[in-house]
Amino acid sequence: MRAASLRARASASTCAARPAPCTSTSRRRSFRAPRAQAERSDEKQEGSSPTSVPEGENCDYGFTAGTTGLYTDRDGPSTPRNVVKLAVANFQKELRALREWQDSREELEQTQDSGFSEEPSAVDDLAGSLEDEELCINFQDELKKLTIDADAVYARELDRHKDGDYMKKKSWVIKVPYLVLCWLLDRVYSKERPIQRFWFLETVARMPYFSYISMLHLYETLGWWRRGAAVKKVHFAEEWNEFHHLLIMESLGGDDQWIDRFAGYHSAVLYYWVLNLLWLASPVLAYQFSELLETHAVDTYGQFVDENEDLLKTLPAPAIARQYYQNEDLYMFDEFQTSRAGKGRRRPEINTLYDTFSNIRDDELEHVKTMVACQNTHVAVRSPHQR
Repeated sequence: MRAASLRARASASTCAARPAPCTSTSRRRSFRAPRAQAERSDEKQEGSSPTSVPEGENCDYGFTAGTTGLYTDRDGPSTPRNVVKLAVANFQKELRALREWQDSREELEQTQDSGFSEEPSAVDDLAGSLEDEELCINFQDELKKLTIDADAVYARELDRHKDGDYMKKKSWVIKVPYLVLCWLLDRVYSKERPIQRFWFLETVARMPYFSYISMLHLYETLGWWRRGAAVKKVHFAEEWNEFHHLLIMESLGGDDQWIDRFAGYHSAVLYYWVLNLLWLASPVLAYQFSELLETHAVDTYGQFVDENEDLLKTLPAPAIARQYYQNEDLYMFDEFQTSRAGKGRRRPEINTLYDTFSNIRDDELEHVKTMVACQNTHVAVRSPHQR
């Protein structure tokens, strides 16, 4: 029975290579795209050179967002239920996911032991028509071709360190955990799992700004410090930006596996409390640590974009990316880019995954500049909206 199930999955995976309705199990589902997009997919199969996705096309890569919902949804309340109901519901959901993950590992081991190979089925028993004007295409198998070379990322960091005394100026209090974190990431997330690695990074990357807001709020409440009140808005804009990076990774399946969600959520909570303690000891050190992590993110996304440029340019941008970067109200997008005060505003064009990840890389560079500015204890940090 399990072998039959795997053959069915292999057959379903061929939907990514032909314009036919996709059916699936697990968390995968199909999306609809214009017929012109389907024709481009066929041209690519026949050996033609990669073509860019036309401007204005949206994409749903077929990964569900779980049961927690998105703020972009028009239906449903924005106020959650009490903590007991939420915790129990989440525990039940993750327990089911854990069992499915264990079953899939057992199936894989049995399949490998039996010598069975997941080759695409020669019979297209899933072919059909959804509507006359629309066909189903699934790009999930294309996403599996994306890679990230950890050695190349490290080489980028070494090149940056040679330029001046970048690392020498950092305290060992933050350098040691930073180097350990990078070492773990390179070993936990293989070259073939870049999206999962990015999802983990973005889950953790939101925590510093939440921590800084919490500490500034605490200091205000105690009457210790209120000069940083305006910086809270900048940090919230940074957290809002990282949150959308996270939503983009989720739309690409970064949190599809139970093990990644378990690692990301627990690491984020631990990281938040460590940052709170570090802030109490020295806000400058807290900002320095974030500078290191954000700079690592710039190198990582930069390597990913360069390494996968051709493929990324053939894949459409997720709908959430277009909504965030090309929204009619970009106040929050501008707010965290403190280095651009008086220098004009960024207005990204988001048509492909290449555009998406290039802008995420540029966002991380803006975070680096803001973290550097926050370490200056003599000059106030100003957002582009402050005069």
